[in-house]
Amino acid sequence: MSVPLDTYIRLSLVMFFEFAVWGAWAPVLAARLLGPLKMSGKQTGWIYTTLPLACIVSPLLAGHLADHYVNLEWVLAGAHLIAAILMFVAVRQKTFAGLFATMLGWSFCYAATLPLVNGVLFRHVADIGTRGKVFIWAPVAWALVGYSLSGWRILRKREGDGTDAMILSAFLGIVAAVCCCFLPETRPVSQKTLFEAFSFLQNSDFLLFIVTSLCVAGTMQFYFLGSGQYMMERGISGKVVPGSMAMAQAVQAIATWYALSLALEHLGFKWTLVLGAGSWALLYLIYVAGLPRTVLIPTQALHGLAYVMFIIVGQIYADEVAKAAAGKEFLSSMQGLIFAATTGVGLFLGTQLAGFTMDKCSLKGKFQWPKIWAVPLVITLAGTLVFATLFQGKLPEKAADTPAVAAKSK
Repeated sequence: MSVPLDTYIRLSLVMFFEFAVWGAWAPVLAARLLGPLKMSGKQTGWIYTTLPLACIVSPLLAGHLADHYVNLEWVLAGAHLIAAILMFVAVRQKTFAGLFATMLGWSFCYAATLPLVNGVLFRHVADIGTRGKVFIWAPVAWALVGYSLSGWRILRKREGDGTDAMILSAFLGIVAAVCCCFLPETRPVSQKTLFEAFSFLQNSDFLLFIVTSLCVAGTMQFYFLGSGQYMMERGISGKVVPGSMAMAQAVQAIATWYALSLALEHLGFKWTLVLGAGSWALLYLIYVAGLPRTVLIPTQALHGLAYVMFIIVGQIYADEVAKAAAGKEFLSSMQGLIFAATTGVGLFLGTQLAGFTMDKCSLKGKFQWPKIWAVPLVITLAGTLVFATLFQGKLPEKAADTPAVAAKSK
């Protein structure tokens, strides 16, 4: 391991709680909205859209703040603490307007932490293998918090009304804020403006990367919104579906630990991104083909592999581009840019497109799944072809002054 053990533990704890906070409520809040609160599907969709909306702006502002004015660890801690308070407030909201407002506030604060968690990791850890051993705690946290919530409900012999998930998220946010206070000191390093960070988009290859990543990442909303219902309609028990989809997190963890550094070493950024986008395309192709349900369960592994090889590798690529162009001056701002593009604009547009497609491809209350899955298939296949044929993925020459970076840029 390329960093001291105590640094690795502190970074890992923050990565764990970062995604535990999100994973505590995201998979189960819809049941509260549609059930006890009697909200419509459209209202439920807008509650879930608060995070993509916040990610369009908040990551950029937070990255700029950490790069220029305030120690990164204090920005992280403050954002998590305010978000936790807002989640406690959200528990008491019974109307759409009240819950939308508080969840938008929560999302604005939480979205600010997403690029900063990567920023502090990239500032203090250069080795890809060690980064992977920190990233692994994200899927572990997401899965573990879900199983813990299920276990709590089983012990209480109650399904809960959804407030338990929100309260758990709030408490985890407080723990996350405390852990952030113990991160390695990460001082502001840039004197340049936020607008100068957008100068990276003048590089046609990097602009192609951002636009294509935005489109491919947006198709994840088709997967999240449709996979569960699709699997049940194909005859897979609703009790089995959550565990089946959790296979994606298991594969994500394994791929992050073992395959991330190997893929970058042997394939480079270009072909690793092709592998990631292609994994999603293959998943949607299997969905469109209507293969037997025995194939659908192992197919979930493709989502986990795609997330690592496309989303995480894309974040690492953006970090390397920033280092090559401006040293450490724009590391947090660059992470803000990639999160704004993928988790912000990408997921927002993906949510709208998925909802529109599912409405249009519904006949007498039944979804026409081949038509629905054909949409993300075409998008991910096009993205795969763009990365394979047009994207270069090469870093500026001065970035290739170490064997590790030189290997990744080939």
